[in-house]
This record gives sequence, structure tokens and C-alpha cells, in this order.
Amino acid sequence: MSSVAVLTQESFAEHRSGLVPQQIKVATLNSEEESDPPTYKDAFPPLPEKSACLENAQEPAGAWSNKIRPIKASVITQVFHVPLEERKYKDMNQFGEGEQAKICLEIMQRTGAHLELSLAKDQGLSIMVSGKLDAVMKARKDIVARLQTQASATVAIPKEHHRFVIGKNGEKLQDLELKTATKIQIPRPDDASNQIRITGTKEGIEKARHEVLLISAEQDKRAVERLEVEKAFHPFIAGPYNRLVGEIMQETGTRINIPPPSVNRTEIVFTGEKEQLAQAVARIKKIYEEKKKKTTTIAVEVKKSQHKYVIGPKGNSLQEILERTGVSVEIPPSDSISETVILRGEPEKLGQALTEVYAKANSFTVSSVSAPSWLHRFIIGKKGQNLAKITQQMPKVHIEFTEGEDKITLEGPTEDVNVAQEQIEAMVKDLITRMDYVEINVDHKFHRHLIGKSGANINRIKDQYKVSVRIPPDSEKSNLIRIEGDPQGVQQAKRELLELASRMENERTKDLIIEQRFHRTIIGQKGERIREIRDKFPEVIINFPDPAQKSDIVQLRGPKNEVEKCTKYMQKMVADLVENSYSISVPIFKQFHKNIIGKGGANIKKIREESNTKIDLPAENSNSETIVITGKRANCEAARSRILSIQKDLANIAEVEVSIPARLHNSLIGTKGRLIRSIMEECGGVHIHFPVEGSGSDTVVIRGPASDVEKAKKQLLHLAEEKQTKSFTVDIRAKPEYHKFLIGKGGGKIRKVRDNTGARIIFPTAEDKDQDLITIIGKEDAVREAQKELEALIQNLDNVVEDCMLVDPKHHRHFVIRRGQVLREIAEEYGGVMVSFPRSGTQSDKVTLKGAKDCVEAAKKRIQEIIEDLEAQVTIECAIPQKFHRSVMGPKGSRIQQITRDYNVQIKFPDREENPVHSVEPQVQENGDDAGDGRDPKDADPGSPRRCDIIIISGRKEKCEAAKEALEALVPVTIEVEVPFDLHRYIIGQKGSGIRKMMDEFEVNIHVPAPELQSDVIAITGLAANLDRAKAGLLERVKELQAEQEDRALRSFKLSVTVDPKYHPKIIGRKGAVITQIRLEHDVNIQFPDKDDGNQPQDQITITGYEKNTEAARDAILKIVGELEQMVSEDVPLDHRVHARIIGARGKAIRKIMDEFKVDIRFPQSGAPDPNCVTVTGLPENVEEAIDHILNLEEEYLADVVDSEALQVYMKPPAHEESKAPSKGFVVRDAPWTASSSEKAPDMSSSEEFPSFGAQVAPKTLPWGPKR
Repeated sequence: MSSVAVLTQESFAEHRSGLVPQQIKVATLNSEEESDPPTYKDAFPPLPEKSACLENAQEPAGAWSNKIRPIKASVITQVFHVPLEERKYKDMNQFGEGEQAKICLEIMQRTGAHLELSLAKDQGLSIMVSGKLDAVMKARKDIVARLQTQASATVAIPKEHHRFVIGKNGEKLQDLELKTATKIQIPRPDDASNQIRITGTKEGIEKARHEVLLISAEQDKRAVERLEVEKAFHPFIAGPYNRLVGEIMQETGTRINIPPPSVNRTEIVFTGEKEQLAQAVARIKKIYEEKKKKTTTIAVEVKKSQHKYVIGPKGNSLQEILERTGVSVEIPPSDSISETVILRGEPEKLGQALTEVYAKANSFTVSSVSAPSWLHRFIIGKKGQNLAKITQQMPKVHIEFTEGEDKITLEGPTEDVNVAQEQIEAMVKDLITRMDYVEINVDHKFHRHLIGKSGANINRIKDQYKVSVRIPPDSEKSNLIRIEGDPQGVQQAKRELLELASRMENERTKDLIIEQRFHRTIIGQKGERIREIRDKFPEVIINFPDPAQKSDIVQLRGPKNEVEKCTKYMQKMVADLVENSYSISVPIFKQFHKNIIGKGGANIKKIREESNTKIDLPAENSNSETIVITGKRANCEAARSRILSIQKDLANIAEVEVSIPARLHNSLIGTKGRLIRSIMEECGGVHIHFPVEGSGSDTVVIRGPASDVEKAKKQLLHLAEEKQTKSFTVDIRAKPEYHKFLIGKGGGKIRKVRDNTGARIIFPTAEDKDQDLITIIGKEDAVREAQKELEALIQNLDNVVEDCMLVDPKHHRHFVIRRGQVLREIAEEYGGVMVSFPRSGTQSDKVTLKGAKDCVEAAKKRIQEIIEDLEAQVTIECAIPQKFHRSVMGPKGSRIQQITRDYNVQIKFPDREENPVHSVEPQVQENGDDAGDGRDPKDADPGSPRRCDIIIISGRKEKCEAAKEALEALVPVTIEVEVPFDLHRYIIGQKGSGIRKMMDEFEVNIHVPAPELQSDVIAITGLAANLDRAKAGLLERVKELQAEQEDRALRSFKLSVTVDPKYHPKIIGRKGAVITQIRLEHDVNIQFPDKDDGNQPQDQITITGYEKNTEAARDAILKIVGELEQMVSEDVPLDHRVHARIIGARGKAIRKIMDEFKVDIRFPQSGAPDPNCVTVTGLPENVEEAIDHILNLEEEYLADVVDSEALQVYMKPPAHEESKAPSKGFVVRDAPWTASSSEKAPDMSSSEEFPSFGAQVAPKTLPWGPKR
């Protein structure tokens, strides 16, 4: 238990009232006549003296007590102090930031109390809490728990006393925790422990422990006694470092509870056995009586700032003085303004104690250095580097920077403080010469934009201009931005920040509703399209929503005008997208897709460009035949017509319309289109198009080869008839591998069943989930008969047999290569029959087949056909120069693949020879005989083809011959066309666009000779079929270019007109309006002379174009000149004070006058010799009318100007007016300064006698020096 004598404000008032007796005088108010000045006491009634702490204090009967009743405030304010050593958050970069500030905000929100934090000079934390009592107490508890370092202690009291500490419904415990700002943990009833744990600050723990022991002592069966001892004598009873009370407690076995200094209680509580307790009480009474008789007090003034040095760390200095001298030192509370320190002890010891008190107080000195507050952080340096240099040299010096004050406070040993002061002053002087600051006002709502994303903008400005920019936090709502650093950098940063702010003030944000499906299109591939928009509107920020949000809102932000332009541009783009998003599907037979694509995509590209649509074709490996066209409706229809016409030209495609009632359409289509698909497949893949559901149309369109269309029409009408009469359906099941066998080659088997029974049989497609299900539709008897036949076929397939056949081993490899692809195809086609060839290495020719009987027979027949093909196979050579091989193959080998499929042959191209001339390898003949008879390859027959030119074709002889012819037809041929050399560059076009277009259109390669050759011959290379079209196209282009050349010659006719240069500006017109009109109207180019070229005649205007047009343009110019020559110029004097009104806002009024009278009016420029001279130019009659009009306006406006100036004279105070006599001021009678002649009346003009709020007052000189 500490015995530091820190008095409360109330107890300190008691001590002082004993030392300095004061007499309270009560003044009575006398009523005076209204005409006389009031008395001093009437005008300034005295305030009542504070005597709330005295029990029997008499209320003063002054003027204040009559007028104001005491009212208890509902809002109270308390100040709590957290010493430096007990602060939880000491290491903070800047006060008011970080975790400590967050915690304070949380406490304010939770409790409703208002908190204000400040740092004391000793770095302790002072917290002022305002609010209702309950809120203040809760806030105080939270402050202690969260801002002060927590200690803990235990106190043991009997288990049966715990319930008294808790109280009814835990109220006493809660009250105790609130009062002491601690957390008290009491063990549960089932816990045998009697230890109560208290957590909180040291001071709080002492208070709580004291209260708990009091509660326990009251309930204890042992004797409890309370002894009233004046608070001032408690330190003598406790003794230095609590040793004396500890000895008494040990000797008597009595528990003695002395209230801690912070608790304003005088009673000491004794608990223990009666006899021992009586001894302890007697001893303490004796000490108290002795000290009361022997001790006396002296009061000394010690500066408030030095009190903490007298107290010492944790009150050690006070205990030290008490131990050495036996004198108690009483320090006023920290929240008191008093500087009086009281020493209590024996008279002979007081002198020694006083010396020690002053020694402790003066051991440290306080000094200050003037430094602008904005320089503080530069003095501290980055992470405190600059300050660390000083504090490392002088660790006992404490340097304090107070925010908002232009000074730095130093505290510590005198010598060290002086050295530190010199260093800081030198630093301040250096910084003031090198640094500058400026403050700018920017609306706080723009601050985050100035900072930029992750501070990008502000960091760039800081780095670029080497300055520091302090932007207030959003919570402050302050507009003031401070820039500090190098003077030049500060000005540049200021200029840039103000420009940014100005730009943002003109900014606006707009939300644009765009369907999300268009977002990807607007952004474009890899952001190309949105980049174009951003380049077009660089000042507008365009934000698209995250695709996951499913939002249609696109946000635009930037200058108002730019945002509006961008909005219109994007709305137009969206409107185009909506219009272009129409889509139609066109079914085209798969074999014609390649023709629609064309060579290198030429056809499809041309259709896309000319129809301005997007055309999507299905992938090559897809079974789909549908081509999807997207774009504007009219364009899509045009593209569809062109695609259908290509198909019609390529094949005998017929189109038939069939009328079937709309109500039957769904049943004819079938589930997921199964029924209609089966008809389309059965009839050679015709396309059957039903009208859109709900359209009410009965027309069904069938498109395809004529024979197949007719067949499909019959089936569709027959099926419709059946549906109208009576339709019966049966489902049967068969393994998917049997389906192909049941259908038969080319659908022969299933057609036979259908012809026999008249029922329709539908097999599942690859998309159907149930692959075993076969559906039979038709009349009941027909369906039953078809079912019987199919079930019989399926039963035969289920009866597995095993058979074998002989196959020459030389053919085995053909069946098993490519992972047995041929065998897989046979198994798929013939009901999953298993074919087993003997292992390689064995010379067996026996091949085993296992499966359904019919399937095995069919598979044997197919294998036999393949063997016959292999035996009849021949190999022939086709010689085509290697340079044409790539062209023959086509893109990705498509042409060769087509020939291979069409003629069922194998085609092998030779390996490419890079340098055939230099090859020294021996040649080998086809039959294997060595050709190397010692001759060099150079000596070989020049007429024989090179090995790298020979293409090998394998297959049946007749098929190979046909394939060879097809290959030779693919060899490109070259023809030459005569085209004048001067036209070559026009044929090539800009960046080769012209020649590229012709090459794509005619599927040829066009070679134009190099310019240095000056040749007229252009070579065209391609397929023979395409060359004639290409040549005709090229010659047609030549004709067009020659016609253009002739036209250019006619257009280059030049005509010169002589016009006085003074008329040139009038001919050009405002912003070139007049000359542009002439150029457009007559389709000519008009060139004016260059003013800077001295050699060029300045009166010559050159007109270029068709001869007829140039002459018409010349006449138009001369007509303008003729009108100008008739014009006159007149100067008119016009008072310069009315010029602004005649001109009007942005020249609107003067333009109206000029348009009305068809004249030109020029006003003098600022600084002209005659500021009143105005020039009017035009036709004579117009000039006269215009001058009359503006002179009338002058007369009207001048009257207003004269009136205005006369009024201004009266509004200004006359310079000769004498100053008024000084006021007598406020007069009172019986003032204190009139009581005696020694006191004089206060000077009301003196700022010292009557200081204004906030003004600094010069301190009065006191005997003991200035008060702090």
C-alpha cells in the first residue's frame, strides 16, 4: 500500500483554509434612482465562494444567491490521467492516429460519452470524459481496461463472504467494478478457492482491494474497528515505504487497512482478535497523538511543472524525504491549479526537508525553442532520425512537440537542455532558409481523387516536386491541404493540385444502362474497341460492372461536356448493336459448306463484307448443317439469299411448299425433333422447315435434291394423314451396336420393313439419352407387323455364332494398322461383330469372326471386298514440280483430303529437297535396282522428273488415273497481261489493299514487277479455270484507272485571279466560312499567297479544278471584291465607358447590330491612342444607319453611367470629415479604484486591463517570478 501524499481538491481546500483564514464579506444592494449610474457591486455582483465540501457552510446571501438557484447538471465532466509507464499504446507515429484513436471512437459509440485526449509534458495521457454520470462511469471503465496496462492481484477473504461482495443480482459487484474501473473475478460456488482476482490499473486494484476487504471485515465474526485519523497524518502511520504499519500488523496479527492516497477517506479499519486489535489501535492512536502535538506545517510555492520531480517515479522521492527527515510532503492534486506544497513534520526537520524538496524540484529545467509548427516533422526527421541524434547524445533530455503550437519544449538536466537547445535552434534556422509551405482550399469530397488509387497521384506529386503534401482525413471534413518543402517545388505542386481540383469540379458521373450481353462486344477482343472509345474521349473514365454482378450499369466519369459526348456516342453504338443482333439460321447441305467458304475463305469473307453481317459456320467435325447469320434484319435476309443461291447453283436443289395444318406440326416434329429428323435422314438429308410456333401458318418448306424432296413430301403428307386419322406408337429396345445392321447399308433393310408394313421406324440420334430405344409409329396393325419383324431381326442378332475365314498374311497389316481402325469400322457397321486376326509373327491365315449370324456373314463379305481391293491395288506416279506442291495440297491439305475421299485412293507427297542440285546421294530406282553406276547426278537425264517432284498414288487403277487427272488440274498456270507501268501503283493500292482484293476475289496470285524494272508485264498465277476471270478483272480495272487519269488531267486546270491583299480576309470569311462555301459549291481548290514568302506575288489567288468550275469560282470571288470596293469606312467618336454595353455579353449585342445593318464595326484595342474611336465599314447607306443607331445607344447608356458615378460620390465618406469625439464609455459609481486615492481608474484602451478573448496578455511581474 503506497503512502504518497497526493491530496484531492477538496481536502487540499481544507488544509489551505486552516493556514490562510479568509473573511467573507456580504454586500447588500441599495436601490438607486434610474437616472444615476449603477454602483459597481450592482453592475458586477461578486461570485459565491466554493464551500460545498464543508458540511455546515453557510450559503452566501449575495446577489447571485438570490437570482440563481443551484441546479444539478445532468452532464458531468471528469478527467482521467494515464501515466506514461501505464500507457498501453506508447509507440505511435503521430498522436491521434492508430489503434488508440480507434478504441476511443469505439468507447464513444458504445457508451454515448464524449472523449477528448491530450498528451501531458511527461507523455502521460489525459482523457476528459463528458456525458451523463452512467455513461461517464462506463467510459472510464473501458478506458482503464483498454488504454491502460493491466495488472492483477488477488485478495483472500472467507468463502462465505463472497456473496456479500457480489450483492443482490450482482449489483454490488457491478457498482464496485464501475467505481474502481477494474475487473473483479470471484470463484464459482463449486470452486473451493477463496481467492478473488482483481485486474486493472495499480490505483484501481488498490481501491478495489480496499473495498473488498472492508466488505469482508464487516461480515467477519472477528472484531472490526474504525479509527478516524486526519488524512494528512496517514503517511506518518504508514511510515516510509509502509514499513511502520507493516511492523504493527506483524507484531499484533491485526489487519490494518489504510485508504490509499487517491481515496478521499480518513478512517483506518482494523480487523483481528479483540485484544491484538486493541493493541494495534492504541499504538496507532499514540503515533497520531504524538505527531499531532509535535508536527507543524510550512507552505511553499513550487512550480506546477516541477511537482512531478518532487513526487518522483511511483512516489519514491516523497518516501525518500519521509525516510530521511520524517517530514511528510503534501502535493496538490494534478487537476488543481494550486502550486502550493505543504511540508508537515517536526520544526527542526522542516528546513532539511525543504532543502530536499527544492533540490528535487530544481534538478531538472524546462526550456522552449520557437519553431513554426509545420517544420516540426522535418526537425523530427523520417522515423525520428534527426531527433534520435540529439536524444542519443543526451538521453535525459525530453523533447516535446505540441501540435498546432509554434514552439518545441525541452525538459531535462540544465546542461544537457542548453546543448540540445542550441542544436535544435541551428536546425530550425537551416530549415527556415531552405523550406517553404503553402495552404490551399480544395473541397474535401475531391481529396480521395487527388490522392488517387493506392496514393498513386499524391505519391507522384511528392516524388516529382520533392514536397510533402498533408491532406486531412475524411472524418475531419476539412478543405485545407498543406504543401511543404522546397519553395519552387511547393509552387509547382500547388499549381498541379489546383488544376486537378478545378478539373474535378467540372466533373460529373453518369450511369448508362447497357444490357450486359453487349458489354463484351463494346469492350472488344483484348479490349480493342473500348480502347478506341477511351482514345476518342481521353478525359472520360469508363467503368464496366463485374460480369459476376449481372449488372447493366456502365459508369462514365469526367468533364461534363465530354461525358455527354461519350454518352451519345455509346448510346448510338448500343443502338447499332441492338439493330445488328438479329439472327437467322440457314440449313445448308454439309457438302456445300466448303463452296460457301471459298478459297482461303474468299466467298464467305466477301458475303460478310458486302452484307455487313457476322456468319458462323459449324465446325468441320460437327454434324450440324446450320449456318447462323447475325446482323441487321435486311442484311441477314440478303446474306441468306446469297448463301442459298450458291447452294442452288452448285446442285439441283429444289424447294417445295407443303400445306399441313399447324395443329399437327408439333406431333410431326416429334420429341426433340426425332420424327422429322428421321424423315430428313431417310430422304438423303433434305431440309424441312416448319413455320415459327404461334404464327398460324400451315406452310412447310422442303429443300434439297429434286428426287429426295419429292420423296420427303410424300412421306410427310402420308404421316400427316396418319396423324389426322389414327396414330399408334410402340417402343422396342435393341443394343446400339445392332442399330446400323438393322438399318442396313444406305438404309436398305429398314426401308424394306417400312415398305412391307407401312409403319415408320425412328432410331435414336447421338443427342438422345436413351440409346437403346427404337420407336415405331403408324396404324396399329402396321406397327404390330413392323414390331414382329424387328424383334425377329434383333433375336437373330442376339444368337451369337463363331465363324472363320482365310486371309493372306500379306493383307493382315492393312486391317490392324492405325490401332485397328478398319476392324473398328467393320464392328460398328455390322452389329458389333468381333474380328480376330492371328498375332504378328505367326504365318497363320485364319481369321475368326464372332457375333450374330447375319452380322458375321455381312462382315465376311465386307472383308472379302477389301481384300479384292487390296489385290487390285496399283501404284502410279504423278510428276508435278515441287514448287507447286503446296498449292496443290490447299489450305491444311484440304484439296488432297477431298481427292482421297472422292476417289478412295492414297496419295503420298515426296520429302522436300532444299538443295537438289548439290545432292550427292545415289539415286534408287522404284523397283529397288541400284542406279549408282558411278555417274554423278548432274549427268542424269535432264528430261526425267526429279524424285522430289514425284507424287505416289495408290488404289484401284481406274481410281488412280482419275485422281492423277484431278491432281494435275490443281497445278497452277501462269499467264502474262500487258498493263502500262504508270498504272501499277494504283493497281497495288494503299498498302497493297487493291491487289489483295483482286487476288481474294479471283483466287489467283498476281505478281507486279519491281519499279526499277520499268516493265509493263503483270503475271497472274492460279488454276486454269480462274485465270480468264482474273485477266478480265485486271483489264477492267486498267480501263477504270485510265478513265480516272483522264479525269485528273481535266481537274488540274489552273486559273489565277488578281485581288488586292486587303480584301483577302473578307474573301476567306470568319473561320474560312466564305471560301469553304465557294470551294464546295464549285468543286475547286482555292490557294491564297503565303504571307511569309517574299518572292510570291501577294495579290494572286490560284483556283484549280475543271475549267468551267474555275471560271465560275473566279466570278464568285470577283463579285465579292466588287461589293467590297463599294464599301466605305467611317470613324465615329464613342465614349469608351459605354463600349462594353454596346458589345454585350460575349459580343452578342454588337453581332446583332452588324447583322441587322450589314456592316463591320471595330472597337479600339486597350492602349490605343484614341480609346473613343470606333470604325464602321460597309455600304454608304448602311454605314450611316449603323452610326445613327450606335450614337443613340451611346446617349442612352451614357445617362446611366453618369447617374451611377454621381451615386458613388454619396456612398463614399468625405475625406475632410472630422473624427467624432471619444465616447465616455461605461460609467459606474463606488468602484474599488475610487475608494482611495492610491488606486487609479482602469484604462479601458489598455489591452492588459481589458484583454480581448484569445489575445495574449503580458504577465504581471511578481516577486517570485512569472507564474507558469
